[in-house]
Amino acid sequence: MDAMRFGLVGTGPWAHLTQGPGLKAAEDVELVGVWGRNEGKTNVLATDLKAAAYTDYAELLADVDALAFAVPPNVQASMALEAAAVGKHLLLDKPVADSLDDARALADEVNDEGIASVVFFTGRFQPETRVFFDQTQKTGGWRGGWSRMLASLDAPGNPFGGSAWRREQRGALWDVGPHALSNLIGLLGPIGELRAVGGQGDLVHLVLTHESGATSTASMTLSAPPGGISFETAVWGETGTAILPAPETTAVEAFALAATELVAAAESGDTHPVDITFGANVVELLASAEAQLAAGR
Repeated sequence: MDAMRFGLVGTGPWAHLTQGPGLKAAEDVELVGVWGRNEGKTNVLATDLKAAAYTDYAELLADVDALAFAVPPNVQASMALEAAAVGKHLLLDKPVADSLDDARALADEVNDEGIASVVFFTGRFQPETRVFFDQTQKTGGWRGGWSRMLASLDAPGNPFGGSAWRREQRGALWDVGPHALSNLIGLLGPIGELRAVGGQGDLVHLVLTHESGATSTASMTLSAPPGGISFETAVWGETGTAILPAPETTAVEAFALAATELVAAAESGDTHPVDITFGANVVELLASAEAQLAAGR
């Protein structure tokens, strides 16, 4: 089987640190080229990755079978929609869009075209995290859980400190919120109801009712003081409390697996468990939370 030809969209920190190296490390993947709005940055990243530099998105689309994205969600949504319309498989970042309408439009296009899609929720592609999810589901009897994602954009050395969209009001909801929701869905099943309460700055607390009857909470911020940074996800129930262990798999390794699994989904025609439909459902939850916060609930 020939390697699937990929293009990388974006030249920011995530493209340098994760998407680019991940595509280079992935099995059955050939990184053909990089597209970016800034020609200088595009040339630098393309050179580092030993790929071609593109300033014309249409030319990149013509030369590849699949696209991986490392751009803000509103940019991703429009560019991925254009790629889907011409039959390109999609390896999307989370969230897949920053509006529910855009997420649904992209999901509809992907499904209408019959192309493969995978959304990179990091934990879903770390083997040890998958083992924890599987063991949790087999054990059963869980009454609830929690996810705490307290990050700091101002922590020394944070490569995303200059990210404009992450610094918008309620930025944490759309940045780390998708990870929290994805993990809690993986542990306790689909979410049927969500309630949101805002705190200082971009601090958000979610109370989630899962279709299984379990309830969980998620707290998130990108403006924690550096000393207050904290991440923990856990479930509790009849057998006690189970805490998600810190992963050993790097983000690069996880992204390489996501790319390889996109290739497999495209070859088999099977839908991936974490595809655009799942990604759009997460956006629906985020949009509901944002609406509640705006209404002051």
